[in-house]
Amino acid sequence: MPDVEPATEQSHLLPRLAHDRRFSAVRNEADTDSILSTHVSKEEQLLATTSVGERLPYNDYTTIDWLHDLVKDSFRSRIIHARPGIRGYLGSVFESGQGWIAAALIGLLTACVAFCVDVAEATVSDWKLGYCSTNIFANRENCCTNRHPLGTTKANLGEGCLAWHTWTDDYWKAFGIFVGFALAFGVISSSFTMLTKSTLPSAAPGHGDKSPPITMGGDEGVVGKSMYLAAGSGIPEIKTILSGFVIPHFLDLKVLIIKAIGAVFAVATGMCLGKEGPFVHIATCVAYLVGMLFPKYNENGRKMREILSAGCSAGLSVAFGAPIGGVLFSYEEISTYFPRKVLWKAFLCSLFAAMVLKALNPTGTGKLVLFETNYGISYSPVHYLVFVLLGIAGGLFGGVFCKANFWWSKTFRKYAIISRYPVFEVFLVVLATGLLQYPNPMTREPGDVIIKNLLVDCRGKSVAWVCQQEAKKDAKYIGWLVYGTLVKLVLTIITFGCKVPSGIIIPALDAGAFFGRLIGQWIPSISPGIFAMVGAAAFLAGVSRMTISLCVIMFELTGELEYIVPHMIAILVAKWVADGLEKDGVYDLAQAVLGHPFLDADHAMNLVQGQQELVRRLIPPKKTMQDITVDVPKDNKISKRTLSDKLEKLKERGLMDAGLVLVQDGMLQGYLAEGELDFGLNSLGMHWESTSRVRLLGEAEEGDLDLSMFVDRTPLTICASAPMEYLVEMFGKLGLRYICVVEEGSSRVVGVIIKKRLVVWLESLKH
Repeated sequence: MPDVEPATEQSHLLPRLAHDRRFSAVRNEADTDSILSTHVSKEEQLLATTSVGERLPYNDYTTIDWLHDLVKDSFRSRIIHARPGIRGYLGSVFESGQGWIAAALIGLLTACVAFCVDVAEATVSDWKLGYCSTNIFANRENCCTNRHPLGTTKANLGEGCLAWHTWTDDYWKAFGIFVGFALAFGVISSSFTMLTKSTLPSAAPGHGDKSPPITMGGDEGVVGKSMYLAAGSGIPEIKTILSGFVIPHFLDLKVLIIKAIGAVFAVATGMCLGKEGPFVHIATCVAYLVGMLFPKYNENGRKMREILSAGCSAGLSVAFGAPIGGVLFSYEEISTYFPRKVLWKAFLCSLFAAMVLKALNPTGTGKLVLFETNYGISYSPVHYLVFVLLGIAGGLFGGVFCKANFWWSKTFRKYAIISRYPVFEVFLVVLATGLLQYPNPMTREPGDVIIKNLLVDCRGKSVAWVCQQEAKKDAKYIGWLVYGTLVKLVLTIITFGCKVPSGIIIPALDAGAFFGRLIGQWIPSISPGIFAMVGAAAFLAGVSRMTISLCVIMFELTGELEYIVPHMIAILVAKWVADGLEKDGVYDLAQAVLGHPFLDADHAMNLVQGQQELVRRLIPPKKTMQDITVDVPKDNKISKRTLSDKLEKLKERGLMDAGLVLVQDGMLQGYLAEGELDFGLNSLGMHWESTSRVRLLGEAEEGDLDLSMFVDRTPLTICASAPMEYLVEMFGKLGLRYICVVEEGSSRVVGVIIKKRLVVWLESLKH
């Protein structure tokens, strides 16, 4: 039955669970050993003898317990280093090297996947324009030159290439074929993405839900929500996972394969998206699959997230040929927990990814630098004003994009025909993209080719189309630049969030390069390509709010160390302006739309500092506390029927991260999580009658149904009168799942706060 008070702990973030994978231990049953060996690691069994207590494998959509996993890893490490003899020594050496081996494997495998995606995408994308008569699987560049993957030869794209055949010389027929191929590729990509549909048991209250914002303790029912695991960039979900949230199957092999295939066809459509974001997801999938091979990571959620953080760096490393930028991107944009040991492993992982990709040579240039430039001219102090202007424009672009894309997600994508048939939305977006981009010869190419064309230096003997137009000083060319900037903004707004693998980085760079090249037309004695390069960085900074990592990525992308200062100026100004328009970047807004609970300690602190709230604000109502509190008698046992009733009340509220607070005479004795209680009563406790008494505290006696080993007898506490800043710091810095609240003066238990409850309240403050 629901609480009689208007406030309960139930929220859309706290779902019901049909089943879970919890365990307990009953010492006097014959099958206990087999059950324990199936569900419990050796380290967990050893923890049963400590005051920390055992834990089950994390069930879906819960937060991990960072402190418990820290202790668990310490137990495992001590066991390994305590083994005597040569086997013990070798085990210790392997223990020390597991992380390095895993990081190297992740980098190597990520590069191999990226190579396949790059080569396939280049070929499929060019099929919209024509085909290679000598090799149908060769793209236009490889067909017309002696530049091939796995080779090291270099050549310019041949003019008048006889081997490359366009489908037709008629403009309108070519237009129709171009759009037709794009539509086919879009449907293929979206159809593959549909194969990864997963139903979430709940949706977060926030920007993306129809339900009103949750005030504390709202009693709304649990609402399911569909999620396509291979859609989008995957970066918002990865940020959520690295913060300690569990999203099932998001990093599975199936998702990796579909993400790679979907990215090939999605980018080939010509839509305003890139494969760089999906590469981060692919790299994280590889990291997860490799981590599962090592017990150090497989059996510990905290350690697994360390190797996932390292793996993220490989994604940007192979996407842009930017190994250092990849490490900084993982640190600045994605990871919540990034100690120095993770930094070192990320460095190695990114290094191996770059080395292997260079050896595979997917572009045929033999270089990692994607958009190599050599302007051979420096800037003067007067150009700082232009760089500031580009930064302001980038900030305006980013702020407008974030607001508009958020509005688009809340309105257009809520129509039934769009939400029910995501492939139809992709069809419409591809159609609009083809119709708007094909007429402009500068937007007809794939996104990475557009950037390469716009960064070209025309002061030499370049025969590039851009240089020919600038030599003519034709007003029509200026119109194409303006048209390209505006079209990229509009199309990127409606594209980001479609149910295909997609990233935001390349479209933002494209728009910035268009605008920068446009501004450069009126700046004498310096190459317009320089402003295209700086403008690209500024626009991406406005969208993503990346700073240090973006600056490093840009000089790794172009090889231009001379222009670090202009990049720094434009990036910082863009961030300041964009923050003034919309405080959240594109990935933060995407998290809100997707509805995953995520605690950003810095943002959370900014919210609570203006509230003057105390911890007592989040204490559950009295009826709720009565339902989840167990007053343990002096004999430390309680009726199984009573515990079953308590468990049912927990399930009624869907409090997957919740549990029972154990007290004696009002004083806190421990905390028993719902999962362990459920498994103990319903799986192993089936051998006991409902009238049996269950031991929760103290030493077990023969014949006891003993759940004491799963009780956390060292729960962290906080005073109800403490400032809310204390609570945010403890959850954010310690990675807690829950914290018990005690009364000032008497230290009696008055409440328990779980992490998701805090996240819900923080979300309500944004409205």
